[in-house]
Amino acid sequence: MTDENPQAAPQTDGQPQQPAQPRLQILAQFVRDMSFENLVAQNGLAGADVKPEISVQVSLDARKRNAEGHYEIISRYRVESKNTNDSKSLFLCELEYGAVFHVSGIPDDQLHPFLMIECPRMVFPFARRIISDVTRDGGFPPVNLDPIDFVALYRQELARRAQSEKPADAPVS
Repeated sequence: MTDENPQAAPQTDGQPQQPAQPRLQILAQFVRDMSFENLVAQNGLAGADVKPEISVQVSLDARKRNAEGHYEIISRYRVESKNTNDSKSLFLCELEYGAVFHVSGIPDDQLHPFLMIECPRMVFPFARRIISDVTRDGGFPPVNLDPIDFVALYRQELARRAQSEKPADAPVS
C-alpha cells in the first residue's frame, strides 16, 4: 500500500522539493521627470506673514517589460506648499521616480499587489531624499515626507476603481 498525500511536496532524492521562494531584485532606479517651481522667487511674496501648508499626492503605475520577470514601477509625487493666510502657492515639486525590478516566485494572483506595494516601498527612501534635497536647494526648509502606507494607497485605488466601474443605476448601499 502506498502513502499518497496530495498536499505533500514532491520529493527529489528523498527530500521534499521546496516551493520557489519569492525574489525581488532592484535592477535600476532613475528620475524619469522632475520639476521644482519656486513661486515665491518668481512672483514675490507681499508681507512676511507666511504660514506654509504642505500637501502631498502620490500615485503609482506598473508595467511589464520585455524581459521575463522584469517590471517597471513609476512613483509620482506632487508636493505643494501654500500660504494658509492667502492660499498663494509657495512652491511646487513634482517627481516621477522609476525603478526596474526582477520579480520571481510570486503567484500570479499576488503579483499586482506585490508590485504596487512592496516595490514602491523599497525605493521610497530614495525618492524621499530627492524631494528633501530639491526643496532645500530651492530655498525652503527640506520637506521630509512621512512614510507612506502603500497598502492603504493600494486599497484606496482598488476602491476608487470599483466605484468608477459601478453602473450609474446601481443602488447605493
